[in-house]
Amino acid sequence: MKLLRYGPPGKEKPALLDEEGRYRDLSDKINDIDSEVLAPERLAALAKVDTASLPVVEGTVRLGPPVAGVGKIIAVGINYSAHGAETKFDIPSDPILFSKAITSLSGPYDPVVLPKGSKKGDWEVELAVIIGKRAQYVSQADAMSVIAGYSIMNDVSEREFQLERDGQWTKGKSFDSFAPLGPWLVTPDEVPDPHNLNLWLDVNETRMQDGNTSTMIFGITQLVSSISSYMTLMPGDVIATGTPSGVGLGQEPPIFLKPGDVMRLGIEGLGEQRQDVKAWED
Repeated sequence: MKLLRYGPPGKEKPALLDEEGRYRDLSDKINDIDSEVLAPERLAALAKVDTASLPVVEGTVRLGPPVAGVGKIIAVGINYSAHGAETKFDIPSDPILFSKAITSLSGPYDPVVLPKGSKKGDWEVELAVIIGKRAQYVSQADAMSVIAGYSIMNDVSEREFQLERDGQWTKGKSFDSFAPLGPWLVTPDEVPDPHNLNLWLDVNETRMQDGNTSTMIFGITQLVSSISSYMTLMPGDVIATGTPSGVGLGQEPPIFLKPGDVMRLGIEGLGEQRQDVKAWED
């Protein structure tokens, strides 16, 4: 299944994408796509619903993040060796973890807003893992069983905030609109091998990132197992698994986002995103 949420911010309704690419409203079946719905048994029940019986969503609608009530966003730094090389970071021996504020979540086509004083806005296409079951000290062998699905995240960053101001990376990762998620939550049955997905990102129609999840340093089961040893993962939590090379910081000379830029990004089988870049307005 490809699950999604549509409507104005804070008033999204649940839906799924049918085989013809139409949105089918799920409001009569579930209240929202939240932690309860992400449980394996609930997803299995949804998969049995007769899609043809669901109302078609007519017209053009906004898509929100495909999961409601996200508790935390845990992101993985330097999880592709080529990205480590371009940003001059050593290859880690254990996953580098940081958080993004849940207030940074936005829809896959919502604008990205650069904060006040932004000088070095940057892009990062990433495979997102969405947790479906409570997980603490989960083994790698069992890690896949706690995953509800996969999505796309643009881990938007402000590099000056992230790297040139005292403190942790969270400062440069958490501004509003810095975590576009979606367009869909794709259940694992539709993603046979999440470790072999092409992912890409364009800025102003120029291809900047072009990679494959097969080149991740730490695979998905290792990440889920490792993170669950540091904190309890809960249904609805999102793990952003790292980005391949091609970020603005890694260019010679560096290239950073400016108002008016357009980002397009996608992952094989998981859809595409598009964001207009705007400046903060009081």
